[in-house]
Amino acid sequence: MNNPSSAVPESNNSLYTRHTPSFSAKLFAYSPEGFKAFGEFNKQALAAGVLTVKTKELIAVAVSHITGCPYCIEAHIGKSKSEQTTFEEIFESVTVAAAVKAHSAFFNASNALKAFQGSTDADLFPLSNIELADKLEDVNGDLYNGFHEFLQISLSGGSIPEKEKLLIAVGAALVEGSAYSIEIFTRRAKEAGITLEELAETTLVATVLKAGSAMAHRVNALQAYERE
Repeated sequence: MNNPSSAVPESNNSLYTRHTPSFSAKLFAYSPEGFKAFGEFNKQALAAGVLTVKTKELIAVAVSHITGCPYCIEAHIGKSKSEQTTFEEIFESVTVAAAVKAHSAFFNASNALKAFQGSTDADLFPLSNIELADKLEDVNGDLYNGFHEFLQISLSGGSIPEKEKLLIAVGAALVEGSAYSIEIFTRRAKEAGITLEELAETTLVATVLKAGSAMAHRVNALQAYERE
């Protein structure tokens, strides 16, 4: 989380403003052990391990675009810059996040198709739904192929290697919460050679970023609480 030093004018009615460190830390005194524990988790999850700090920060950048937390975006862009990350790499990670969000919605169309056909299956998310999505090409080939072209371009190696993009995609899918996306991108990442250690660290980065979004938004809750 970022604690900008500029103060917030009392007359500012924006719901997203920069807060002083003293304002950001106001709630800490009311649950110090919990906040301390989260801070340690955040530190450990983003520390170098089998994945470099740079890779973890690229995952964090992508995930922060899934959560949409402006505080997290700013904080992790800054941390990425400190790891000598280029904006091209940052943009590629953001595009992976966009592809994962689109992927989640696209594969849910399998459920829409079954609902339209009057399915009464007890299992709403069978693995066969992944293959069922191929039937969407018969509905509108241009849309189907356009989506897959975007997906292919987004996940192809560029400034960021393909394997690393797939790790970013897995992290984004975990936060997006799509069973289809988690299944598909994890399988693809395995085929690209990721290890269970890399998967574990990616999971922790995704977890701390999802929780971190709520943590960062404490300033919004505190601002609302103190608003007259």
